[in-house]
Amino acid sequence: MRTQASMRHHPHDDAPDTAGAFRKLATLPPGQQRDTLREEIVEAWLPMAERLAGRFRSRGESYEDLRQVAALGLVKAVDRYDPELGNAFESYAVPTITGEIKRHFRDHMWTLHVPRRVQDLRNRVRFASQDLSQTIPGRRPTVAEIAERARMSEEDVLTGLEALESFTALSLDAELPGSEDGYSLSDALGSPDPALDTVIDREAVKPRLQALPERERVILYMRFFGDMTQSSIADELGISQMHVSRLISRCCNRLRDQVMRDVA
Repeated sequence: MRTQASMRHHPHDDAPDTAGAFRKLATLPPGQQRDTLREEIVEAWLPMAERLAGRFRSRGESYEDLRQVAALGLVKAVDRYDPELGNAFESYAVPTITGEIKRHFRDHMWTLHVPRRVQDLRNRVRFASQDLSQTIPGRRPTVAEIAERARMSEEDVLTGLEALESFTALSLDAELPGSEDGYSLSDALGSPDPALDTVIDREAVKPRLQALPERERVILYMRFFGDMTQSSIADELGISQMHVSRLISRCCNRLRDQVMRDVA
């Protein structure tokens, strides 16, 4: 027969009467008899654990996985329950099982890793938004309204709203909203710009170029920026093409060595 405490805390119509079994379990030493009685208690309360798991069916997780998590929470509740405290088992088991399920969602269901604090902000924002949507139909609640209802700062509300979009990730192959030609997110992603390496090289060599003698700077400018041939440079400066070639080679080697020393 169910105890008054059981009826007062959680009046489940089919709650098993295991008060005597728990008292006996507390007196048994480790061994086969204790393990058998423990398994019988767990089996007796499994229907309640499965009902609690059913409350979370719409959260994106399979019911079978939720049942397993709830069963794990039930086992923990049975192992930790102390009948000497005088509380009904339901009053301890329900929050234990529910907490285990919520912990499963927190630790395993997020596509992106989100800090625990941000997850809590997300939940508070979600609950406050749901409450407000019942009183202000026709529009979404503002950040200020959510902050007032959840007793949070507007900055924390913005963080929570951003976390609402972090529970699941959008596939790179998903078609973007409003796209009529199959344009997907992957089409909008950039790629490394090869010109960035050129910019880095130019910035690295610039002070070294400025330190060269004027004639060598002029030759390098005519060759690499003016796109002049060595013969044209030789004619312009009144020197041999061979001399131009040697000067260009010597300057480039010197600049390369200086830049590489700076990097090292």
